[in-house]
Amino acid sequence: MATTSQLRRAFAGPALLAQGHRPFFLFGSLWAAAAMTLWIAMLGGAVALPTVFDPVSWHAHAFLFGYLGAVTAGFLLTAVPNWTGRLPLMGWPLLALVLVWAAGRVAVAVSALLPFGVAVAVDLAFPLALVGVTLREIVAGRNWRNLSVWALLVLMTLGQGLFHLDALRGDYAAGGLGLRVALAAGIGMILLIGGRVVPSFTRNWLAQRRETRLPAPLGRFDRIALAIAGLALMVWTVAPAHWLAALLCLLAGALHLIRLGRWVGHRTLAEPLVWVLHLAYALVTVGFLAVGLASVMPGLGSVTAAQHVWMAGAVGMMTLAIMTRASLGHSGRPLTASPAVAALYLVLLVAVMARFAEGLGAPGWLLHLAGAGWIAAFLGFALLYWPILTRPRAMAPA
Repeated sequence: MATTSQLRRAFAGPALLAQGHRPFFLFGSLWAAAAMTLWIAMLGGAVALPTVFDPVSWHAHAFLFGYLGAVTAGFLLTAVPNWTGRLPLMGWPLLALVLVWAAGRVAVAVSALLPFGVAVAVDLAFPLALVGVTLREIVAGRNWRNLSVWALLVLMTLGQGLFHLDALRGDYAAGGLGLRVALAAGIGMILLIGGRVVPSFTRNWLAQRRETRLPAPLGRFDRIALAIAGLALMVWTVAPAHWLAALLCLLAGALHLIRLGRWVGHRTLAEPLVWVLHLAYALVTVGFLAVGLASVMPGLGSVTAAQHVWMAGAVGMMTLAIMTRASLGHSGRPLTASPAVAALYLVLLVAVMARFAEGLGAPGWLLHLAGAGWIAAFLGFALLYWPILTRPRAMAPA
């Protein structure tokens, strides 16, 4: 009987459909750039989408559920088979899932032309299918350790449903419970998975260079920091303006800054593929601090600007970091970033800083700079990684 590895290598279909990360990273990044282009056009009055969402809510949905949903699918459909040792979703079933995701993007964009229930059903079909596929693989592979990741995926799906419910009620969905549930789940996934891969990849890179100072192993401090962050996200989700949410967010930010420092990221500056992971995790911690400070000291900045440190900063930077690294690793290419890829990280960082500064009252043109930087980063990824994601895996040297 053929092994899972042999069956994977024997796949004769298009390389783009050989593993989940290939189509979802590629089309997810193209959607990130396209949705931002549409958003800028909507701000200027050049485009008016026939959607039931107000423009800001459509923008939030397009990023949080459209883009992040695609990248999450690409990561999990590739990582879960590695966790379980089972054959990944590939070929026509994978294509079908991609088409369901694309249908959701169209349905939301033209939702005002459709019965409300139809648009919601089409949009939720993708995350529900991903929840089912992921659970099936975890149960079949008895990979109980990663049920926590699946639970966060369920929360993201719940948030997506609540986001539509907020819109149905006539509420401002971009400021509602659904967005906070999904964003908290996304940040929780970064804390959980990022807390594994950042020190692990850092340790591997430093060990190859015979460095003696390595990241601290997972211990009691990490578990306490994760527990406080989880509690902070839960309280912030249900009562974002409460003093307890602010206090817990400030405490979580401080603890995770310490945690990040224990991973000796300053020793990885020679390799962008590694230091960008530390930068992305740092933006999670800064997001906690910004959200906490914006609540207790409104004069220091708006809540919306603070949340963008999480949404554009932590989520955007971590997903770009994972996409650039995983695409190289799973295609058999060396794990090193070219100057062009390093430039993508820096352009995205400029975009995040510009968006945050504009939210603090800086000149409005910074919003357009942020949008342009975002488009450049993700369109740049799609162009640079197109041949990697659409061509067969590189053969290992003999």
